[in-house]
Amino acid sequence: MTAFLVRGRHVLTMAGLAPLGERERTPGAHLEGVVGDGAVLVCDGEIVEVAAYDALRAAHPDVPVHGDGTGLVLPGLISTHTHLSEALGTGMGSELSLFEWGEEIVGPLGLVLTREDAAEGTALRAVEMLLSGVTTVNDMFCHGHVGSRASLGVVDGLARAGMRGVVSYGAEDLPLGALVDLEPTEIIDDILAEQVDLAAHVATAPLIGFRYGVGTMLGQSDDLLTAGVELCREHGWAVHTHLAEVREEITASRARWGHRTVDHALRIGLFERPLIAGHGVWLTESDIATFARHDVAIAHNPVANMILASGVCPVPRLRAAGVVVGIGTDGAASNDSQDMLQAVKAAALLQKLHHHDALVIDALDVLTMATIDGARALGIDHLVGSLEPGKRADVVLLQDTVDVSVLHDPVSQLVYGASPRSVRDVWVDGAQVVSDHRCASVDETAQIVRCRPLMERIARASGLAATGHSVLA
Repeated sequence: MTAFLVRGRHVLTMAGLAPLGERERTPGAHLEGVVGDGAVLVCDGEIVEVAAYDALRAAHPDVPVHGDGTGLVLPGLISTHTHLSEALGTGMGSELSLFEWGEEIVGPLGLVLTREDAAEGTALRAVEMLLSGVTTVNDMFCHGHVGSRASLGVVDGLARAGMRGVVSYGAEDLPLGALVDLEPTEIIDDILAEQVDLAAHVATAPLIGFRYGVGTMLGQSDDLLTAGVELCREHGWAVHTHLAEVREEITASRARWGHRTVDHALRIGLFERPLIAGHGVWLTESDIATFARHDVAIAHNPVANMILASGVCPVPRLRAAGVVVGIGTDGAASNDSQDMLQAVKAAALLQKLHHHDALVIDALDVLTMATIDGARALGIDHLVGSLEPGKRADVVLLQDTVDVSVLHDPVSQLVYGASPRSVRDVWVDGAQVVSDHRCASVDETAQIVRCRPLMERIARASGLAATGHSVLA
């Protein structure tokens, strides 16, 4: 039996919170669920008890203790939307619109990605995610390298890093028709085969789940959309896609189908399965009601939305309607970082500024979105998202730095003041993956060295060096 205690000045359990809209916004009201001078007892990967440290230490005098009682203990953060296909493609096209960025950066990049690129790039970004407190990531690997099975590498990389994850292949066939020498039916057959192969590969990794990926609805032909819905019905798969990210999407959807993408997703049966949608920026009240009615969850990506000038997700309206909203970093090329603490802070600041109202959202709201609501969005809240007996031990300890040295309000200090340098220790399923501020599952220095030649290769092969977007080659 392996048992240990994780001790903190404050344990933020994220358990037993009042339902949306029923929580008082008065001083101290947001501190419900916080255990002062507390600890989490972990045994064989499971949370056994959360209580005062003195009581747990007296009952378990011989187990190791992590933490000196000055820091913050919280559930592992859950990034509900990213693209690890962009892991080796950061720092390009930040002044482009989304459609330009997709055509000039992500499209060429996706044509040359391999399974090795995916595995090594995922392991590289896993270091960054773990060091910002992320224990679960919901990835959509977008590529157009037909026959490469590149998306399977994400499973390999996450397993190496010891991270919990949900993976999907964000396939699109319409751009590929003009770029590869294959018939449309051949492209669709290969895309569907990779979905099946990815689901099978996921079955070999205990901490990783699968969702059927729809890169974008406009990027898929009607034949592929229909085939994908049927495949999800056949296998009982949940879905990961993008919806209502930019205004141009709404215009193009009306021109193609005569209605908005949300309406089309409903008409073709995409909402029959559990679905999480990235962004959800350009939504009508009818769209929000549709999401609530069909239990569609939204992954809010504030940093990427600001970089690409996509707009502001109506988070307060969504949550007031009962729609579950998580937070994601989005891809490493549309954010240029996988720092989840940055995304959490941005989620609060963006809403306050957009609404000109400091009370429209608070620190506990966004921390809830980054933990238990992220778990709800992915359908894994019975496993993770809060520190409660019976759940798996995905635990983060922040300690030792100025960022978390003054804790008048531990929730606010975490959301607005903490940085990755404060993340001392992280456990996933009870296994320690960050120890004393360093990633223990992936050697960061060695991983950087492994990835350098891969970055240079894709810069050349994709043409991004020739166009001046990359100087690596």
